[in-house]
Amino acid sequence: MDKRYQVFVSSTFADLKDERSNVIQTLMEMDCIPAGMELFPALDEEQFKFIKKVIDDSDYYLLIIGGRYGSLSDEGISYTEMEYDYAISKDIKVIALVHGSPEKLAVEKVEMDSEAQQKLQVFRQKVTTNRLVKFWDDAKELSGLVALSLPKTIKTYPAVGWVRGNQATDNTELLKQLNDLRQENNKLEKQIQGLQKNKSEMLDLAQGDDEILISLKCDVINNGQIEKKSWQQKVTWNNLFKCIAPKILNEKNEDFIFNILSEYIASGKYRNFIYPEIALADFEQIKVQFLSLGYISFDSIGTTSYWEITSKGEKYLLETMSIKRETDDKDAE
Repeated sequence: MDKRYQVFVSSTFADLKDERSNVIQTLMEMDCIPAGMELFPALDEEQFKFIKKVIDDSDYYLLIIGGRYGSLSDEGISYTEMEYDYAISKDIKVIALVHGSPEKLAVEKVEMDSEAQQKLQVFRQKVTTNRLVKFWDDAKELSGLVALSLPKTIKTYPAVGWVRGNQATDNTELLKQLNDLRQENNKLEKQIQGLQKNKSEMLDLAQGDDEILISLKCDVINNGQIEKKSWQQKVTWNNLFKCIAPKILNEKNEDFIFNILSEYIASGKYRNFIYPEIALADFEQIKVQFLSLGYISFDSIGTTSYWEITSKGEKYLLETMSIKRETDDKDAE
């Protein structure tokens, strides 16, 4: 089905009209549904209740930070920061676009009040800490940043999205496909379980610093042009495990693991890329290998498959990724 994603665009209003316009135009060209407070440039507490409902209905949250902190609520917090905090509390994936040189902005686009400047600095620090952000200096850059960042976010963190009503109801063929996939998935699960039972007899499994040759493809953005690339890349089993293991300390959807591995391997060759995909045969080989090594467990509910690290996998992760304390002569004594 043709799925569209709703993206909530959050920012201060008066100083970022051009920036918001560029971003919203880009979202529409990407067949997304932009949502924002264009009708409510002056916010109050009552309107913020409505804003929260709009954020609840959104698949992704796009934040633009310029040189102003914005209108304050009764609690002394800007409505932009309140929107951000609410989106985070709802576990909505955030794309943050932060001005890289706010000190170079025109006077009318920056805070003159020292208290507001301090609050803006604290807000910027909150957004840019432990989170991937993109920095911009000109409104014209935002379209390219959105076109680059949003597809990668959608690929890595698929959301529910929206479909036309007639597509959602006319799903007889879709149900048949899902049932076929479920049966195929159950067959694969039985094969994997058989491998797990015999893993104690598989003494010569590739692991550690042994390498596997992965085939993958992606689109590379170069000087505004998109080029399709496909190649093979060697990766060690240790590096593959270090990539996914911290993510599956709690059970994770198999599509999520596929996207994480594709992003990781593609990043070893290119910087600006979108839609990375490793070969499905190689992905299945990785799954079977880690199951055989006893590092992950595999489960399925209907047509959805899940990965989770095992106790053996956790032990191996700690052994390979924990930072050991350096010893000196005094410690030796």
